[in-house]
Amino acid sequence: MLINVESEKGFDEVLSALKDASKELGFGVMAVHEISEILKNKGFPIDYRCAVVEVCQPRAAGEVLRKRPDISTAMPCRISVYEKDGKVVLSTVSPVYLLGLYNAPGFENLARDIEESIKEMMERASR
Repeated sequence: MLINVESEKGFDEVLSALKDASKELGFGVMAVHEISEILKNKGFPIDYRCAVVEVCQPRAAGEVLRKRPDISTAMPCRISVYEKDGKVVLSTVSPVYLLGLYNAPGFENLARDIEESIKEMMERASR
């Protein structure tokens, strides 16, 4: 399940606002991958801008990884920012949905909290 938020703001403004919102909500920005630039440099350009921002909430990550190291395959949380039809879209895979792939009872509330925080950071970045 994808969570999408559209913005009328420009790409760079949304990307910067997403980094700020993630920090405000207690997440760390682990990496920003400028996908469109990477592809252009490799000789495979796309005709729109696209970046992926990796974010992590250290407390939640520690709690999960102490008990379930296999869930690290879905970490950190990734938020894509891309241009589409004259708008900028923020998109992520639902952490609650991802957790369902792991048969990991006991983490449902944590996944819901993380998902709500990510939705909030995407909404803040879009405004």
